[in-house]
Amino acid sequence: MDALELDRIQEKLKATLSEKRYIHSLNVAETAVKMAGHYGADEKKTYLAGLLHDCGKFLKGDMAREYVKSIGYEPDEIEWAQPGLLHAIIGEHLARKEYGITDPEILGAIRWHNTGKAGMTLVEKIIYIADYIEPGRKFDGVEAMREEAFRDLDRCIVLCADSTIRYVLDHEHLLHPRTVETRNHSLCTIKASNMR
Repeated sequence: MDALELDRIQEKLKATLSEKRYIHSLNVAETAVKMAGHYGADEKKTYLAGLLHDCGKFLKGDMAREYVKSIGYEPDEIEWAQPGLLHAIIGEHLARKEYGITDPEILGAIRWHNTGKAGMTLVEKIIYIADYIEPGRKFDGVEAMREEAFRDLDRCIVLCADSTIRYVLDHEHLLHPRTVETRNHSLCTIKASNMR
């Protein structure tokens, strides 16, 4: 992707998102590139995935529900009850249709950035974590996550998932099972590597 194409994507995204969400997206992209450099992932892919991870966030509530149904996605009962979870599915679709992204690693990172999933790729893990630790985030435990992000991705994923679970419980939201699966998979990976 050349600089002109990247400029086009950034301008289109800036026109779609609120200023706060656009700045968050830039922060995630820049954080993802730093992590990619540390772990040997493709920096261009992580930048684009970070930039576009929230491109579907502007659709909320019934609009989000209607959009996913229009593209043939059947939300599960938790996604239906909490349509904020649908922005990753919407984002993956928009990245493909509106922004011309065809790379499956970038699309997968956008798709799984909010709940994660068991067995994420390196790029998917980086975007999942970068979304939590970008410089604009301010919450208890974020500094520990920022440190762990450059030491052990799976340990950091456990910290991120723990934080999500605490938040969901404190606010009496529904907890998506993929968040638990993400946490458990990373915990099992850590335990398996400790047994070697």
